Amino acid sequence: MTLDQTDRAILNRMQEDLPLTSHPYATVAAELGLSEAELLSRLRRMKDDRVITRFGPFFDAAAMGGAFCLCAMAVPDEEFETVLTKVNAHPEVAHNYERTHRLNMWFVLATETPEGIEATADAIERETGVNVLRFPKLQEFFIGFRVAA
Repeated sequence: MTLDQTDRAILNRMQEDLPLTSHPYATVAAELGLSEAELLSRLRRMKDDRVITRFGPFFDAAAMGGAFCLCAMAVPDEEFETVLTKVNAHPEVAHNYERTHRLNMWFVLATETPEGIEATADAIERETGVNVLRFPKLQEFFIGFRVAA
């Protein structure tokens, strides 16, 4: 898929906040000189073509009473895919990355309560037989990361 200037403008704009209105896509579309239907159609096409792999809000779980925790596991190479499937089956897993290190699987847990971190990590340990090292968030930094399209 080739992105045109409008696609790029949409991608750049959608990395910012959505307006808090009853029709946020219509507001963004108007900002970009598009109809709401065209904006939604282009977003759908880019999602279907995997130009966009994730589209949704980023909530501050801690501000809502939840918690985040960076976790790592030393997964035997021959079991990696099996463990990966079991870990990713948990909806609390926000990211999961393979690393070339003894601790070769790193993921983030985001739970509705602080106790949810322990419950989920313990469940993953029971299901996989692999220890889950937990590195709870001590301080959060907002870096305003954006990718220019």
